[in-house]
Amino acid sequence: MPTPTLRLNNGVAMPTLGFGVFQTPPEETTAAVAEALRVGYRHIDTAAAYGNERGVGEALSQSGLRRDELFVETKIWISDYGYDETLHSFDKSAGKLGIDQIDLLILHQPLPSAFERTLGAYRALERLLADGRVRAIGVSNFMPPHLERLLEVAQVVPAVNQIEVHPYFQQRQLQALHARHGIVTQAWAPIGGITFYRPGFSKSTLEDPVILGIAGSHGKSAAQVMLRWAIQQGRSVIPKSVRPARIAENFAVFDFDLSADELSAIDALDTTQRGGPNPEDVTLEKFGRVIPEA
Repeated sequence: MPTPTLRLNNGVAMPTLGFGVFQTPPEETTAAVAEALRVGYRHIDTAAAYGNERGVGEALSQSGLRRDELFVETKIWISDYGYDETLHSFDKSAGKLGIDQIDLLILHQPLPSAFERTLGAYRALERLLADGRVRAIGVSNFMPPHLERLLEVAQVVPAVNQIEVHPYFQQRQLQALHARHGIVTQAWAPIGGITFYRPGFSKSTLEDPVILGIAGSHGKSAAQVMLRWAIQQGRSVIPKSVRPARIAENFAVFDFDLSADELSAIDALDTTQRGGPNPEDVTLEKFGRVIPEA
């Protein structure tokens, strides 16, 4: 059965559920993506900074699937921001992925300390879109001030903003801003894996009694309930795993529905505490790295 899709603001259909490869070692990426494709995923999310685009490309080429059956998303890293630099970064990513056209190309982070470079990078995305080299463009980790500043000058409204969203950190103000502009909220860490690394924070979403109670009533796992919560509220989700059983489990979320009361109970778990890095703290000095040519 085909994966349900979300219609982006330029009419492109994007599978709601994607497969992520953040922190997946390059040597394990091809096998993990191949397994995801075998299970039924058709949306793969990677990034130049992950260092595993080539492994994704190998899995895509070996899959036997037609290119038009696949939705490939990747991200430009801050070291390659600027108009010309971003155009070249597209070439690097497309070459590693082994494809001529990228379905969704996004900026991985705002760069608040050098926002003009961020704007130059976005203008390059607009050029790539106009030239047909990408099908949709967007951003990631843009907070309201970054997004509002971008929207003041952008010719194309971003189709997607990929941000940290899970039951313990829901970013409702930002999601409301997305809704006003027709931007899809795409959730990274949608099952709250980032909460394991929160200093002094012992509670995990996977062990939350509210989520476990809902999971038990449906015969599903906590992870499946969190993915279903996000999907029913109109978000795109990008879970990741290298374990075949978990890859399959995360895909099996289209055969049940959460009630309005269950959705509200999960909504009430928001702590407003971020688990990942604050986008305001991302600078070239701290996070810059050379993205290899090949």
